[in-house]
Amino acid sequence: MESHKEAQPKGEFKCQLCGLTAPYTYYGQKPPNTRSIVLLEESYVMKDPFTPDKDRFLILGSQCSLCSRSVCVGTECSLFYSKRFCLPCANDNLKAFPLEIQEDMDKKKPQPKSFPSKKMDAKT
Repeated sequence: MESHKEAQPKGEFKCQLCGLTAPYTYYGQKPPNTRSIVLLEESYVMKDPFTPDKDRFLILGSQCSLCSRSVCVGTECSLFYSKRFCLPCANDNLKAFPLEIQEDMDKKKPQPKSFPSKKMDAKT
């Protein structure tokens, strides 16, 4: 009988911005069962549940390099530019990023909703 050794969850990752939760099996830069992959940041990783290939994994998130909060890799929650930044920290320090990043961040900012305005009478 073949020994079937699955990676057991070490804990649960939770994004402190969107609330995404998922069990992670590894935290670090070199996920298990990978030969030459070294991640650019310490990351929460889980085995890819969509494939039987044990070499496949998903990166869930990491710590913001400024405030240390746990954030997922979703574009609504964080940005990676040589380090991981949560969007609140990235927005607070926007001028420190290259112009291309600043322009991308401006596109992501929620646009104010336009409501039909009431016209005021000239008499009021």
